[in-house]
Amino acid sequence: MSIIKFNLDKAKELHKENIRFARTPKLRELDIDFQRALETDDATKKAEVIAKKQALRDAPADSAIDAATDADALKAQWNTSILGDSPYS
Repeated sequence: MSIIKFNLDKAKELHKENIRFARTPKLRELDIDFQRALETDDATKKAEVIAKKQALRDAPADSAIDAATDADALKAQWNTSILGDSPYS
């Protein structure tokens, strides 16, 4: 009989890859929004887009991912406000 063991370190890496996958189309959309803000010289919109893009770039490095101690804690680290629906639900 074999026992299946949960590898938390591997799960954390896969979680980060899921984040990278989810953010790619969002970054593309924000690139378009940024170009539109440049065309209209909208400084407020430019700053907003820059902040959103930075949040997406920072998402895989969230310290809460590394601090997760089990699968449920790791799944809870999916930031739906910037990444959209969780792939775990």
